[in-house]
Amino acid sequence: MERIIYLGDSTVTYNHIATWPQTGLSQGLLLYLKDDVFVRSFAINGRSTKSFIDQGRLAAADAYIEPGDFVFIQFGHNDEKMSDPLRYTDPDTTFQENLLAMVAVAKKHNARPVIISPIARRLFDEKGVFLPGSHGKYPEAARKAAEKAGVPFIDMTTVSEEYIMNLGDFASRPLYVYPKDNSHLQMHGAVVMGGFLADRLQALGSPYSDLLIPRDAKTIDEDDQASTEPYMVQKMGEPFNNPTLNLDAFKNEKQD
Repeated sequence: MERIIYLGDSTVTYNHIATWPQTGLSQGLLLYLKDDVFVRSFAINGRSTKSFIDQGRLAAADAYIEPGDFVFIQFGHNDEKMSDPLRYTDPDTTFQENLLAMVAVAKKHNARPVIISPIARRLFDEKGVFLPGSHGKYPEAARKAAEKAGVPFIDMTTVSEEYIMNLGDFASRPLYVYPKDNSHLQMHGAVVMGGFLADRLQALGSPYSDLLIPRDAKTIDEDDQASTEPYMVQKMGEPFNNPTLNLDAFKNEKQD
């Protein structure tokens, strides 16, 4: 059995009914994984790399990780909070140092760490123009940390920003816990973002692609037929599209 150990914050944590409809990226990813792949989320709401380490979450993961595990590391939303000294990290120094400490824990166990940049916030101005760059220098800092450690890097910031920008304000609302906030995903958003992550795991090749079920996998009913219209969030190398949202249906809707 392959195992994915997920380290992160509220955008990737595994939610229960108490926080419904918030749904973490680790939950959406489950739909793309083979049946024998197990996901254990150590992600927890409100944590930065600093507070995750300081509060013993990395130590708990350290005690759990085994050789051959995949360790997904995805932070940034809370590291940015300069007003909170318990969580803030500098993108050029402490943020990268903390990511490297997490990678070191994974490597110590002969596990396979992957650094992932944070998903985009859904931010639009009063004219409905998407505002990218809400994570500042942290996505690039995550990339630099991955390069220093010699581990794979997945850029979820760019892909999610481009996708939201192309959807627009109104059509992107169902992805997030809107109007409550524009940072946390609900089920539809977690499935879409999980698809982006799965696409990039596929692009990394084996052993990362070996975690994934084919998008045209056979159904489990009696006729055992292959799916005729496999769910595809975005085909690699093709323009963005959203097959689960009929944008034509929104043309005449009032966009308040």
